[in-house]
Amino acid sequence: MTRIGFYILRAAEPQAFLCRLCQQLYQRGQSVYVHAADEQAVQQLDESLWTYLPGAFVPHDVLGANDSADTPVLLGHGEPPENRHDVLINLAPDVPLFFSRFERVAEIIPAEDSLKTAGRQRFQFYRDRGYPLDTYQDVDG
Repeated sequence: MTRIGFYILRAAEPQAFLCRLCQQLYQRGQSVYVHAADEQAVQQLDESLWTYLPGAFVPHDVLGANDSADTPVLLGHGEPPENRHDVLINLAPDVPLFFSRFERVAEIIPAEDSLKTAGRQRFQFYRDRGYPLDTYQDVDG
């Protein structure tokens, strides 16, 4: 059964946390699909992963750009990649219908109140369906 982790951030900007999480998962040998709300968010994530930390490198690509099954981190906003990925990082406001294809789901909840409300609704969705939930409070963003 898919395990769901909620990361409640102190700061309103989740980009730095997302980049660190992707780097940690990559270093552990896990493959990641980052599901964003739209194309603009995907482009911002792509840029952030290239520039967030000098000297750090997280091999990533935008889904559909090169369709490389070997890319450890893929970014997208539609359907997930066909190949298997270990972790789904959901940045969209809704629960993606395909979330159960992944071993783990990371829900990143920024400090902004309107985004917390959507996060609570996603938490309730998973809880009501019996998924195992972990919550990490006051994570540095």
